[in-house]
Amino acid sequence: MAEPSERRTDGGGMCGAIRYEAVGEPMVVAHCHCDSCRRHTGAPLVTLVSFEASQVRFTEGSRKIYASSPGVGRAFCGDCGTTLTWESEQRGQSLIEFHIGTLDEPDALPPSLQVFHGERLAWFDTADCLPRYREGRHGTDPYRHTPAELAGLG
Repeated sequence: MAEPSERRTDGGGMCGAIRYEAVGEPMVVAHCHCDSCRRHTGAPLVTLVSFEASQVRFTEGSRKIYASSPGVGRAFCGDCGTTLTWESEQRGQSLIEFHIGTLDEPDALPPSLQVFHGERLAWFDTADCLPRYREGRHGTDPYRHTPAELAGLG
């Protein structure tokens, strides 16, 4: 874990049985439109805050992890069902991404981009100017920044 003077992000599930903390700056905060995230939460998109696993400590309870695809686990609370994380090993890093709604102070970490925008629901978009990536953000440039560009108005 990092020095105590660094940012600390706390959160947990609805019932309080699971609590976590992450120390240090997150890697990214992003809206994800992928089908798997939508199915995991039942929402039209998910906002995730990403940390290296070494920054994270679960302070209460034990999460249940569902292996949703090879190398990817999605954690939830076994008591109340709160969806908590997306977890994986990628590009040599062990990542834990928390669902922003599980943070104690979600307003403190606004999203900076949108990923898997190519999988978004046709009837849903957000009114912001965040860069939108068709898939993940690694190795590609965003293909648009606003809903107006999508409608051919931007």
